[in-house]
Amino acid sequence: MVVFYGSQTGTAEDFAQRIAKQAKRYGISAAVCDPEECDMEELQRLITIDKHLALFCLATYGEGDPTDNAQEFYEWLREDGRDLNNLHYAVFGLGNKTYEHYNAVGKYVDKRLTELGGVRVCELGLGDDDGNIEDDFMAWATVFWQSVCQKYELVINSDGSSMKQYKIVQGPFPPETVFTGEIGRLKSYERQKPPFDIRNPYLAPVVGSRELFQNGCARSCLHLELDISNTRIKYEAGDHVAVFPSNDDSLVNRIGELLNVNLDEVISLVNVDEDAQKKNPFPCPCSYRTALTYYLDLTSMPNTQILKEIAQYATDENEKALLTLMGSYSEEGKIKYKEWVLDSCRSIIAILEDLPSLKPPLDHLCELLPRLHPRYYSISSSPRVHPTCVHITAVIVHFETPTKRIAKGVATNCFKELYIRHQALGFAQHNEENHCHVPGRFPIYIRKSTFRLPFKFQIPVIMIGPGTGLAPFRGFIQERHYYKTQGKPVGETILYYGCRNRAEDYLYEEELNYFINENVLELHVAFSRDQEEKIYVTHLLKDHGQRIWKLIKEDNASIYVCGDAKNMARDVHSILIDIAQTYGNMTSEKAGTFIKELTQKGRYSQDVWS
Repeated sequence: MVVFYGSQTGTAEDFAQRIAKQAKRYGISAAVCDPEECDMEELQRLITIDKHLALFCLATYGEGDPTDNAQEFYEWLREDGRDLNNLHYAVFGLGNKTYEHYNAVGKYVDKRLTELGGVRVCELGLGDDDGNIEDDFMAWATVFWQSVCQKYELVINSDGSSMKQYKIVQGPFPPETVFTGEIGRLKSYERQKPPFDIRNPYLAPVVGSRELFQNGCARSCLHLELDISNTRIKYEAGDHVAVFPSNDDSLVNRIGELLNVNLDEVISLVNVDEDAQKKNPFPCPCSYRTALTYYLDLTSMPNTQILKEIAQYATDENEKALLTLMGSYSEEGKIKYKEWVLDSCRSIIAILEDLPSLKPPLDHLCELLPRLHPRYYSISSSPRVHPTCVHITAVIVHFETPTKRIAKGVATNCFKELYIRHQALGFAQHNEENHCHVPGRFPIYIRKSTFRLPFKFQIPVIMIGPGTGLAPFRGFIQERHYYKTQGKPVGETILYYGCRNRAEDYLYEEELNYFINENVLELHVAFSRDQEEKIYVTHLLKDHGQRIWKLIKEDNASIYVCGDAKNMARDVHSILIDIAQTYGNMTSEKAGTFIKELTQKGRYSQDVWS
């Protein structure tokens, strides 16, 4: 069995690894493959192997797009002349129902493989990240293995509670062979060579940081500037910058304390299956400290498979029973897992603290924990104005969990720590002319986006972005201003922006006012908490419905939405349909079709997150 994954944040890759691991229980040899690293023509060779099976765990990203690593496979599959007759396959798709193109990639691949002559072994599985995607996956995996056992006449060999995929190899290792946090090539941070991408990120110096919230606001939002000069890195307004974060030292040290391990011991984890494509779970050899700091996710909530495998290491019978129950996938176990892990926001560290008899070997825990993946941010600058710098606008994630622990965003905590260091060194932070220039670096690469300004400058644009949804529009506005100063005819640039209070969290107020005075920007701001009755961006859109309809229908305006997918973007979509109904004299069905056609024509774009 070959398990292919298309993953942007690591979940699909994790599911693929788990299916491959479960395959051993049935005596099946399984390989996990990144389609980007495979010649997909080999699928045709797989067909010639008796009792073969190709499984695809594929996430849908953005506006119905494949993930970066599945893009080439997706395009390959779309080409005419493909023959996959009698390819035995199954597909599990990962998506989010708050997005319009829910699981578009998984659905397409499943349908296309059938069109090319493939034989579906199990019904298409669909996971919803807006609900409980872990539950969706486990339910589908149960049906999948039942189908596989029936088709290939297999029986289960073990319960899978103790199937180590990697064995530990202890040193000594020559110092020059030891990884110290590099994502790809050994010593790549010492000898930086373009091109820079997900496997070869650039260690970008942070040359500016400042707090954007004001007047003692309890929350924090930072503006960061990353230097990309002399790197050949190019970006466009609307692109994303991927940042590889590191875990807080206090979390790493806490793991060492709880498990009584020397974190500076250098080890290598090697796949017990010598024929496996994936030799190591992360760059090896390295110290435990390096693995826990740069390669492993310590803050997410462990999945049920992890709980199932570490249960054997609890010496207290009640604690072992709790872990076994949550890893069992029984109805009672699912309820307990949701209550005790998901609803309580328990990370692996919280679980180890709350179950003191649980002492898994650190090498096994390192095998089980998911990889620490890059975080994506909408770039908040234009290369026409800042060709050697990428700007980030990020709200710092910091909250108390139901168990009274403080949870922090991994990447934004790194940003905050750097900002605090900058402040401690006495650098002013609050204006463009006097921002800090202190060394501090983050591994980054640019992810290209379809979120683009119209090719013709004179086309009007309507931008809708509450909170940090303003980020890409800051780049758009800078770009429109640049072209206007170059004498180009620039159409109306209209921004609908929302925040809580003018005095506290109004982002880039001075800059926006400058663009207004330059006759580049028309700004409409909704302050939700400055008056008794809350006002949101959606209220402003309703009030301006007639004008918005004229811009769309008569002036061919392009619409852009950035921010929360679950509520804001969905509400904006509904309001646009209402506007088409009211001012275009359309039925609800025709209005919905009209808005859908705007998307297809590239005139209605979303950069949203859940």
